Amino acid sequence: MSRRLLIVEDDEDTRDFIAKGFGEEGYVVECAEDGREGLYHATDGGFDAVVLDRMLPGLDGLALIKSMRAAGVKTPVLMLTAMSAVDERVKGLHAGADDYLVKPFSFQELHARIEALLRRPQESEETPTLKCRDLEMDLLTRKVTRNGREITLTPREFQILEFFLRRKNRVVSRTMLLEGVWDYHFDPNTNVVDVHISKLRRQLDEGGEPPLIETVRGAGYMVSDG
Repeated sequence: MSRRLLIVEDDEDTRDFIAKGFGEEGYVVECAEDGREGLYHATDGGFDAVVLDRMLPGLDGLALIKSMRAAGVKTPVLMLTAMSAVDERVKGLHAGADDYLVKPFSFQELHARIEALLRRPQESEETPTLKCRDLEMDLLTRKVTRNGREITLTPREFQILEFFLRRKNRVVSRTMLLEGVWDYHFDPNTNVVDVHISKLRRQLDEGGEPPLIETVRGAGYMVSDG
């Protein structure tokens, strides 16, 4: 059975680009050009996921998500935004978005993120908490605990850990981290990722727990339930 995707985007070129890509992947796609039309379709139900622009005429993306969640609509939402600041992303997550992607973006990454959202268990749509083994991350309070021990992280360390938890049981490459956390296309030979991962590991494992972030030789890193 084909998956149904709602695209709420006021830029015609971007909207057509996304619709064409997902159509070729076998999705049934519907589009809305402004926030009010998008809310009408989103609350009508029947969609497996929503791709939502942050800045929309009529009703902006944050207000649309809040209205969806207030109406009990739990459809996964990926927000597209030209705003790369961390605060803007946090606002989107607090409003009820499940993931975000900064413009400009590649269709391959957008498709992969939507597929990942559709693989998530139902629980992740109902709670702002990400979990892996004995670790919990509350996205609203920004509190991280492992085996009951509270862990104090810098904003960057929190971002990195969130990036891993949203891709649990999948290999995360250094390039993915550079582009997804720093929003930069660094020289792939830079050691900035390794330095931050090393510091984060010390924070996560200082209670004597088994290592949470595993190195996948030649590929990157991974956190897993196993």
